[in-house]
Amino acid sequence: MNKILVVEDSLMIQEILIERLRFRNFEVITANDGEEGVELAQKEQPDLILMDISLPIVDGWEATHRIRNIEATKNIPIIALTAHALVEDRNKSLAIGCNDFETKPINFSQLMQKINSLLGNHSGTT
Repeated sequence: MNKILVVEDSLMIQEILIERLRFRNFEVITANDGEEGVELAQKEQPDLILMDISLPIVDGWEATHRIRNIEATKNIPIIALTAHALVEDRNKSLAIGCNDFETKPINFSQLMQKINSLLGNHSGTT
């Protein structure tokens, strides 16, 4: 069972992601801010991270930067989640180390394709 860390400060979005990911047999752990996200990435060693960009304490860009600079977590795939749909935001997310980018509101089928691709799950399950 793949483990996904959801770093998201909106409890509503967090709950939706947890429910949908668990339904697809993922183990889900959550963090409410970027600092907690970095700590849990180190402690839990998830298979993938869904990283909100607009987070309290430490934003998603800085949290991703920190995760990429820790030997034990530097290769964990990260998908940025943001309401900012500008090309600049996508480019910045990819430049700081995110593997992919998904805008809010989240298209869950599209997000699942990205998750499965990054995890090497080619069953086509959405």
